[in-house]
Amino acid sequence: MKGDFLSGLNDQQLEAVKHTEGPSIILAGAGSGKTRVLTHKVLNLIKNCAVDPKKIMMVTFTNKAASEMKKRVSHSLGFIGTFHSFCVKVLRIDGDHIGLQENFVIYDEDDQKQLLKKLIMEDSNLQRHSINYYLNQISAAKNQLMSPEQYSKLASIYSKNEVVEVYKNYQKKLKKNNAVDFDDLIYLTVMLFLKNEVILDKYQNKYHYFLVDEFQDTNHAQYILMKYLGEKYRNITVVGDFSQSIYSWRGAELRNLEKFKEDFPNTKSFSLEKNYRSTQNILDFAYNVISKNQSHPILKLYTTNKKGENIEIKELENEQYEALYIADEAERSVMGNGDYSSVAVLYRINAQSRVIEEAFLHMGIPYVLIGGTRFYERKEIKDIISYLRLIVNPNDDISYSRAVKIGKGRLAKFKSLYEDLKTEIIKDSTSVIIEKILQKTNYLDLYKTDGEDDIARLENIKELRSVAINFPNLTEFLEQIALVESEYSESEKINKEKKGVYMMTLHQAKGLEFPYVFIVGVEDGILPHSRSMDDLSSLEEERRLFYVGITRAMKKLYITHTKRRFFFGRRGTSQISRFLINDSEPTYGNQDYF
Repeated sequence: MKGDFLSGLNDQQLEAVKHTEGPSIILAGAGSGKTRVLTHKVLNLIKNCAVDPKKIMMVTFTNKAASEMKKRVSHSLGFIGTFHSFCVKVLRIDGDHIGLQENFVIYDEDDQKQLLKKLIMEDSNLQRHSINYYLNQISAAKNQLMSPEQYSKLASIYSKNEVVEVYKNYQKKLKKNNAVDFDDLIYLTVMLFLKNEVILDKYQNKYHYFLVDEFQDTNHAQYILMKYLGEKYRNITVVGDFSQSIYSWRGAELRNLEKFKEDFPNTKSFSLEKNYRSTQNILDFAYNVISKNQSHPILKLYTTNKKGENIEIKELENEQYEALYIADEAERSVMGNGDYSSVAVLYRINAQSRVIEEAFLHMGIPYVLIGGTRFYERKEIKDIISYLRLIVNPNDDISYSRAVKIGKGRLAKFKSLYEDLKTEIIKDSTSVIIEKILQKTNYLDLYKTDGEDDIARLENIKELRSVAINFPNLTEFLEQIALVESEYSESEKINKEKKGVYMMTLHQAKGLEFPYVFIVGVEDGILPHSRSMDDLSSLEEERRLFYVGITRAMKKLYITHTKRRFFFGRRGTSQISRFLINDSEPTYGNQDYF
């Protein structure tokens, strides 16, 4: 029978799959089987509605997701892939209509930075901002479909005239080099459709059905692209969970849901609320947290899984006890099978990983850092350590070579500092020496506070100060780092297959799931982040980020916070996160660990 392949769907999923004509929104809760629904909707169109597969277009954000969908659909569709891969195809074929040569090259982030570096070096006035600042501003402009000329009108209001100049010259250089960047791919495709109705009509007729995954992560340009494509036949389905919208800093717009309803009247909405991942206790706790948000729809998830264990919310004395508790409970979780990969440790800030890494290393627990670099191997940390090693040993060729790469001007300033203080500086505490180096070399000027990457680097440098205060003698400080690094290498020898406890930020955890999850440092100033506490919109996004972390857990969820925390070089009293006070009614574990 034709519909047999639909028999495994629950009632909510089946209703969403069977809606084939007209616009629809599928609100898909965490672990509710949205990929299954998307692929079954495509199969239903092909098998039960006799739709030509070539008339179907599926769009998602990652090549991994696209590959998974291709496997499940097992039909050759008109298009299935990412926004960027679709736009590349369009521009290769029709880009000449907007003056783009067919053999254009695509610049990656490193290429962009090299180009921007050359432009900035030509004018000292432009060096007030970092390369990342210009990169982020230009990207934001393109995501808002703003040309350099349009951006210039906005810039005069916000005193961003330097960005206007860089943006204009950057685009000229790209054109001269017959190159585009990733933001251009979508921006130029939208411009092509806007300026040439014949080309737009060609692609509107090419595809009659559109399915867009992770709709909550779309920016303005991506939204307009899909609006143009789908407005003729109006058979467009968008899927997402607005409780998991955590990328506003990348340009994702939560309001795209409302805009979709305005641009596509009579949109039919479906909710997928049955969760196949977690226990009911975890889902209830997640709902108690996220239900405090007011700016987007909230799904109340349920499951036929067991009620499960209580949520373990643990207050520890400080970050060292916190790390030991996590290590001990991780061991307890895998007892009997040794499957450390069933455990994930999630944190808001990369710098939080350091203390936990060291606890795992000392206890012989294998771990894998996802999307990150081990603390003492991060560029900014190795830079500062190279300066410190030169103070102890001016003949250290390796450290000298690294210091040269940081900048000859900075090296000259460092040499001046060393000559002035070589007899006294060794008597200073490690933290004082670091402060003097940072001030004399202006090292922190490499990282401005206007980009997520730069802010993370500055936070890591602050965390290095925490280590420095614990080891005031410079030689002992460098010995401690060497010992930790040697434990890194020993751990790698033992664990060549890279299996272990997964450690990552909450942002990196999206889309993943683990039987045992630790969310650490759930305190005001960390989660929610200090930069988000005075803005309602940002605070709601932080709460969504916490919700994402909670819903990664399948069997057991641990949440930790401390009474006091030595963080970013300062010892202070910690305040339990507002997300855990009145936001929820957790059941505390009754184990008194310390």
